This record gives sequence, structure tokens and C-alpha cells, in this order.
Amino acid sequence: MKNYILIVDDLHPAFMEQAEALGFTCHYQPNMKLKEAFAIINNYDGLAIRSKFQVDKAFIDEAKNLRFICRAGAGMDNIDEDYAIAKGIELINAPEGNMDAVGEHAMGLLLSLMNNINRGDAEIRNGKWLREENRGYELKGKTVGIIGYGHMGSSFAKRLSGFGVLVIAYDKYKTGFSDQYAREVSMEEIVRTSDVLSLHIPLTKETDGLVDDEYLFHFKKPIFFLNTARGKVVKTQAVLNAIKQGKIIGAGLDVLEVEKFPALAEQQWFEELRQSGRVILSPHVAGWTFESYRKISEVMASKLNELGLIGK
Repeated sequence: MKNYILIVDDLHPAFMEQAEALGFTCHYQPNMKLKEAFAIINNYDGLAIRSKFQVDKAFIDEAKNLRFICRAGAGMDNIDEDYAIAKGIELINAPEGNMDAVGEHAMGLLLSLMNNINRGDAEIRNGKWLREENRGYELKGKTVGIIGYGHMGSSFAKRLSGFGVLVIAYDKYKTGFSDQYAREVSMEEIVRTSDVLSLHIPLTKETDGLVDDEYLFHFKKPIFFLNTARGKVVKTQAVLNAIKQGKIIGAGLDVLEVEKFPALAEQQWFEELRQSGRVILSPHVAGWTFESYRKISEVMASKLNELGLIGK
């Protein structure tokens, strides 16, 4: 099916509208399972997906006519990128569409942690009025370390710009990226000077399990820790251990190694995580707002247009 796109996840209608205006035909099947998609993907030259399933080597081999994959989000960890590229498949993602959402969510987690907002709210609802126990910290004068200075990291840095903080950033794959919002530094300086550490890196073989007991051991000051990137970058038990050791004052986790129930509740560390008053959790929604839902689709459609595949 030349210029046909199979859509297997929930997308804003803007993607379909703009793709069809370009000359594509969209088959919208947001409830489709992997087995069903596998059976028909060879009929399509485009696939649009969020996180429904893994687009692995076997799937790509079956997709004999596939010319492009649109990933509705920033990360590409559910797609075998190297193999897809080797097969000549164009890959499109949309970090521009949810970078504002992630920056704001990280800001919200940090302010809530530093001022005990969630804990104080819960205590008042349970008849406790504890002022001294909920004394907070001010951001002004603190050093915020950002790991990964792409769309998400730079978005968070921009949100911090009015708080009177020093923002430093490390990115293994970029150099010369210092700007008005952050100064490029070494990982050693991040570890030595940060009061806050925020992760904005993709999940890769290199970053899988990056933040473990040894990694956190080297930080010189107690930190507030944020992860709005990918859960498997961080060993949750290591975060809990660092909290007990006083190395992490509080943690804001939008993502976890294992997500969704019942699998999450079966993890050895879940009960300790659930009971910790020093952790704020959110269900992988940092980049998922009413606004980003539309913007992601618009960005993907725009990039699809730039590829100029119609007529080829």
C-alpha cells in the first residue's frame, strides 16, 4: 500500500489530518496488538507508534515495505534504531512536542520536594499541623546539575532561569553547548558541586542502570534527585539506599525501572518506595499534557513533510 500509514497508538487527530493533506492514507488502529500489527505491517510503508510494543528486528524484517517510523514522543528505546537505519527506514520522533511539558513537570517535582508540599498536605488531611518538620529549602543560590542537554535538559534549564540558581550541565555526546541558561561542565564538576541532580538522557546500553549505589556514592553534597527521563536509567533501590544514608534529601521520580501494576507491586523495593516520605512519584506523565498531545502530532507531521516521501 503505497503511502499508507498504520497508526497503532492513540494520536491527536492533527497527525492524521496533516499526513493526509500531504497525500498519505492513514489507518487508525489505536487498539491494535503486536500480533495483529505483525500480520499486516508488510502492507504499509509507514508506522506511527508511541510505546505500544517493541519494534524489533523481527518486526522490521516482516515490514518489507516500511519506509518510515514515527515515534510519538522523544525517546526511541522501543525501536531498534540501528537495525531500522541499516534497512533504510527513516526514523521520526518529536522531542520538540513535549519538551515544555517535561521542563515544567521537573520544576513542579523539585519545588514540591524542596518545600514538602505533598507531605504537608497529607499530614493536614490526617489531623497533623507540623510546621518545623516541614521547613523547606530555597532554590536561590543552589547549583543544579543537569545530565543530558538536549531538548528536555535545556527546557528544564530555561524554567530554572528565574530562580537565582547556577545551572551546570554535562552531555557525553555534545560539546560547546553552554548558553544563557546553563554552563557546560565535566561529570566531575556535576558530582562535586550539585545540590540538585536532574536526568534528561535516553535509555541506551550505556545508560541502562547508570545511577546505582556507586554512582551516587561519589556526590559530595546531599542532593535533591529528579528523573523524568527513563526508569531503567536508575536503580530504584540505590535511590532508596542513598535516602537512608542522607545522600539524597528527596527524590522526584516520574519513571521507574518497572512501570504499571501488578508488575510494579511485585518489585522487592516497591513497599519501601511506597512508604518513603522523601519520594514523590508520578505515573510517567512528565511529557504528557493536553498541549503536548497535539504538539507531538504536529511535529511528527511537519517532519514527515520535510522528508518529501510522496512521489518517491
